[in-house]
Amino acid sequence: MPGGNWCLCRHWRRTTSQLAVTFPILPVRFLANEALALPSLRTYSTAHVSSLSSPFPSPPSDAAPIRVDVCGRTDVGRTREHNEDAFLVADVAAGTPLPAEGVAGYPAEDRCLLFMVADGMGGAAAGEVASAMAVHTVLETVASSWRNATNHAPASFARALRESAEEANRRIHATAIEQPEYRGMGTTATIAGLLGDTLYLAQVGDSRAYLVRDGRALQITKDQSLLQRLVEAGEMTLEEAERSARRNIILQALGPEASVIIDLTHQTVRRGDVLILCSDGLSGLVRGDEIARVATEAPSLCELCEELIALANENGGPDNITVVAVRFDGEGLSAAVPDDAVGHRRFADDENDADDDWINATVESVDAPSSFEGYAITPPQGVPRAERPVPIEATLERQEKGRLWMTLLALLLVITAVVALWRWLR
Repeated sequence: MPGGNWCLCRHWRRTTSQLAVTFPILPVRFLANEALALPSLRTYSTAHVSSLSSPFPSPPSDAAPIRVDVCGRTDVGRTREHNEDAFLVADVAAGTPLPAEGVAGYPAEDRCLLFMVADGMGGAAAGEVASAMAVHTVLETVASSWRNATNHAPASFARALRESAEEANRRIHATAIEQPEYRGMGTTATIAGLLGDTLYLAQVGDSRAYLVRDGRALQITKDQSLLQRLVEAGEMTLEEAERSARRNIILQALGPEASVIIDLTHQTVRRGDVLILCSDGLSGLVRGDEIARVATEAPSLCELCEELIALANENGGPDNITVVAVRFDGEGLSAAVPDDAVGHRRFADDENDADDDWINATVESVDAPSSFEGYAITPPQGVPRAERPVPIEATLERQEKGRLWMTLLALLLVITAVVALWRWLR
């Protein structure tokens, strides 16, 4: 199927640190191009947060407030020279980025927030161009759709998230075609939008979203990776996946193909829940139980982000590391109860259901967390990026052929040994 039927080998690039900013700094040659130039992007440092007032008006008296604490951090890691990750915290109604950390109480019915992590790839400066284009396009598209929507129903919001990712894919792909120096660039995208008491998530690639509740970190997105497919097909165990040389292969990204299939899910949040969005520079090195421990014990969300980044760096820091942490509280949210479902829960959209069969086939249960919850899948070093995307069917076919040749070779060796023994006995 278009956009969903190929593998992309990550090129683990070198990248720079950038703390507490909403977008990475774009290359000069990118900003100088009038056709691609982005509007001025707001960035905030931690020193300014204490003087910022809430970006939202006070909730009306008849609306129960939802309090949102948020902090974002991105780090170059221990190996890279450049940072090709990007993240976003934004007010959808205003269409503008918000401080990377802050506190806001807002009416559940009238406001929605947007959180996003993007992990760029493509070599040279192309990865950071792709991730920056993704966060800018997603915010611009969602905000425009929301302003022009005839109603602000959940289905409209979820559809806007899906369409924003599709638009980002079109723009990144077109740029890569028009400018040869950006050919092959792409980015993962984990997009979470909060409307009322529900998160709606649009997923492409293997960046992740976890929900921490009652001391457990449950993955609420599903990796679009070769290993995820093989594990769910019963071709590989989780333990084998941890050690596999193919753990760097993802099935989709924004940009490399003309079209892409978005995995659209939803999750109800409860009072005290913590959302963690992260690139695989964190999830590949820090286990789910460690993420839960830090989220439970850290005195603030910014210390939570910094401790998780420190853990990833202590484990080698081979890639850029990005974390966005969001805590939900307030009377507008219900308390958690034991029967609450947490996990990969697909949002039904009849207009797109037929195109999502390849994703549906990997969903074992609407309430089940990802198969990789709590497992550290570490990116290997020095793996070259494939010149062209490789279809997953071709990858599996090569595996089958390899097993056949090994069987034939073993049979030939046995025959040779039997013949040699027969001649010797004569």
